[in-house]
Amino acid sequence: MKARILVVEDETDIRDLMLLHLKRDGYEVDSVDNGEEALKKIENENYSLIVLDWMLPGISGLDVCKKIQNKAIPVLMVTARADTADIVVGLEMGADDYITKPFELPIFNARVRALLRRLLLPRNLMNAQTFEVGALRVRVDAHEVLCDNNPIQLTTSEFKLLVALLANQGKVLSRSKLVEMVQGEGVSVVDRTVDTHVFGLRKKLGPCAEVIETIRGVGYRVQSN
Repeated sequence: MKARILVVEDETDIRDLMLLHLKRDGYEVDSVDNGEEALKKIENENYSLIVLDWMLPGISGLDVCKKIQNKAIPVLMVTARADTADIVVGLEMGADDYITKPFELPIFNARVRALLRRLLLPRNLMNAQTFEVGALRVRVDAHEVLCDNNPIQLTTSEFKLLVALLANQGKVLSRSKLVEMVQGEGVSVVDRTVDTHVFGLRKKLGPCAEVIETIRGVGYRVQSN
């Protein structure tokens, strides 16, 4: 089945360029030019990926991102806001990746492919359907995370990051190894992006956040039971 992508962009030239190249790559693509229409589309249709501009008329892309976190749909945020602080905010609000305008189309296409690869967990992570560490319980097949039996909503990247750590309990995973396990080989992501996802993950896990250890200068680990 072809991946279905929603492009949310109010600049006509940029939107048309994205649509052209995504369709050339064989994806089914819908588009809207504002946040309100995006939310309606996402509520009523099934998408594999959302390409989302930050600066939109009416409801901003950042607000859209926050509202759809429970949908577990990967989000590629595309915006002219290039400051580090803006990138961190976008990632913390639920974006899975971030690309700034102006961008090169090969990079845009590569980011789309990388995010779509995240839809499938690596086979070794699917061997165990349920993980339990202390009060934390994760059901991989149901995309369910519970802490003290309270449900926790995670973004796609946060969920797969958590599963990767749980599937390797007791092992220290470097940032590059985590990226390889979650996104596949050949994807370049800066350390700050991985750290931001881990920060957001811990924040959402609340009292269960302590299961994730930071190994200074190396990476992250979940202690084995």
